[in-house]
Amino acid sequence: MSVPAELKYTKDHEWIRIEGNMATIGITYFAQGELGDIVYVDVDTLDESIDKDGIFGSVEAVKTVSDLFMPLSGEVIEFNEQLEDAPELVNTDPYGDGWMIKVNISSNSEIQGLLDAEAYKALIGA
Repeated sequence: MSVPAELKYTKDHEWIRIEGNMATIGITYFAQGELGDIVYVDVDTLDESIDKDGIFGSVEAVKTVSDLFMPLSGEVIEFNEQLEDAPELVNTDPYGDGWMIKVNISSNSEIQGLLDAEAYKALIGA
């Protein structure tokens, strides 16, 4: 199971790539596997500031809809528009082309509360 060491993770199965004051966020390989074939990604929070643990969107799979939780407080500055026409990118490339949003981080202190790859592997039993 793929759990890249350079990323941070949440207990809600989001991954976070932090570059300076910006974070790129998506769902993990484990999460997409649990959800199954993803047919729609809904993010209507572009240009909004959302607190940590707030809902920034949802992902719809064939059998379920799941909320997407904000791992860090910040402003959603970009949505991966490729997902509008190809939501299956979340399944085929969750850590690459399947990213969901980019966020301008408002509280760097929250980064310390994220899981590293080893802690995330322990969480999912990998």
